[in-house]
Amino acid sequence: MAGDTLTSSEYIAHHLTNLTYGKLPAGYVRHGEGDGGTSTLTSDSWVMAHDAKEAADMGFMAIHVDTMAWSLILGALFCFIFGRAAKHVTTGVPGGLQNFVEMIVDFIDENVKSIFTHKNAMVAPLGLTIFVWVFLMNLMDLIPVDWIPHLAGMMGIHFMKVVPTTDVNATMGMALGIFALILYYSFKEKGVGGFFAELAFQPLPKWAMPFNLFLEMIGLLAKPLSLGLRLFGNMYAGEMVFILIALLPFWGQWLLSLPWAIFHVLIITLQAFIFMVLTVVYLAMAYDSH
Repeated sequence: MAGDTLTSSEYIAHHLTNLTYGKLPAGYVRHGEGDGGTSTLTSDSWVMAHDAKEAADMGFMAIHVDTMAWSLILGALFCFIFGRAAKHVTTGVPGGLQNFVEMIVDFIDENVKSIFTHKNAMVAPLGLTIFVWVFLMNLMDLIPVDWIPHLAGMMGIHFMKVVPTTDVNATMGMALGIFALILYYSFKEKGVGGFFAELAFQPLPKWAMPFNLFLEMIGLLAKPLSLGLRLFGNMYAGEMVFILIALLPFWGQWLLSLPWAIFHVLIITLQAFIFMVLTVVYLAMAYDSH
């Protein structure tokens, strides 16, 4: 395992670093080549980062390959499970998979109907997709922290973070997607003038338009931040606890990992539910007129 050859700080840094693909400039000195030597790039090159410094030096346009890959894999798993249940649905005695899927669908449908009182056939499927997809990504946190990174290391892969929701890029990406929907439906339902009036002429009288606009813009921009950062913060903290437990002696790992994993099941479910509920609430607010 990584902890057998690294110091505690190196071990933590290793498990919190994404597998990053990005561009390094010509003349960049790379470390860790071959038997720990160095090499200098002769031209601008797109490469996998060997360490956290290289990942940082790649800048904004770098891609977290592990986050993207696991997100897509888990999204495909969600489509496969629910698609299989829909394909084999029966009006007779349902099987276990159909029962499970129907239970989740009914649960999401009831919550959406209680929050979103307008007509939009997209909201309930969106809520279902968000809840299940985020739950599956969170669920990866229950896999022992060394298993998959160790297997990846045996294949020559430097880093492997398997919980996409511990990457702020993933959570904020989803949050910004929801924010785009909020803006779209706000303009669609209220018009440009109506949406601007909602931002500029409340809660204070109309003469306080600059103050209203300032306050309402803060509230509007807080929506994607509250979505993305809440999910990221909770999952990142949970992952950090698992990593710290992995640094303990063997008996300490077994003593603490199981109780924390049981408690964490509640966290990963609750965070998926909160992300879904807030999405529906924000879309309902986009429809509401004051």
